[in-house]
Amino acid sequence: MDLDLDLRKLRYFVAVAEHRHFGRAAQALFIAQPVLSRQIRAFEQELGCRLLTRTTRSVELTSAGRQLYDEARTITTAVHTALRRVHAAARGEQRLIVAFSPGLHVSEAIRTFTARHPEVEIDVFPLRWWEQDAPLRDGRAHVGHLRRPFDDTGLRTVPIGQETKVACLPVTHPLAGRRTLTSADLAGEPILDVRTRRTSSLEEKFELIASGQGIALVPLSVAGSYSRSDLVYLHVTDSSPVETCLAVPESGCTDLVRDFLDIATATLRGRSGDTDTGRAAAGASTAGAGG
Repeated sequence: MDLDLDLRKLRYFVAVAEHRHFGRAAQALFIAQPVLSRQIRAFEQELGCRLLTRTTRSVELTSAGRQLYDEARTITTAVHTALRRVHAAARGEQRLIVAFSPGLHVSEAIRTFTARHPEVEIDVFPLRWWEQDAPLRDGRAHVGHLRRPFDDTGLRTVPIGQETKVACLPVTHPLAGRRTLTSADLAGEPILDVRTRRTSSLEEKFELIASGQGIALVPLSVAGSYSRSDLVYLHVTDSSPVETCLAVPESGCTDLVRDFLDIATATLRGRSGDTDTGRAAAGASTAGAGG
């Protein structure tokens, strides 16, 4: 089916989906409610499916509406990113956006790359743990320093190193005084992860742990970056290591991106071994000791 997606109507639909009310959505969009209603009905006719179920008091999404709402953010982000690149090209700018997972570092690779390509503007993009690969797919980032697992379909990945996971516990936890733990020690403990409780940030997760809401297994580099006096980090001796890697989209891998990938591979592999692990472990071991 050929379809010209009207981005203005898509924006109107998202507003109604978020507010669950035509009047409040119209106020947020600064348009009249009858205009908004007509635009949504026209949008549904163009798509050939019902997006909303209207009642006298509220608006609910149909299954098609929920799917479109989930897709809308990716669509609008991709369009915004494309327009930004077009404007940058018109100004003759060269820009590279480097994404990185929490606890991982890209600064040394960027310094080395900038020394060779001083004409290229570099932006960094801190990734949220639940969307590691998404910014590479929708164009918000050109290259990422990521931690598995993530969906690598359509991505070229280059292994960089491995790191262990540690258990993060509140200082008041009965196991906090141990030197190390095993997986058996954690059996029955409430684990805060994507399956049990989705948090919007690591700061939120650590605040929940400190308040006694559960524990978490976190990469060692994250533990070293988030040292708190009310948390302790303990090695889990039988936990499997986590692979870190660089990733770029297989399509649209420009010469500039390939050059950064080569430089970053050499730089990050050189510092992903015992030195960094030891530094992170030192930082982790001071947490909960008043340091």
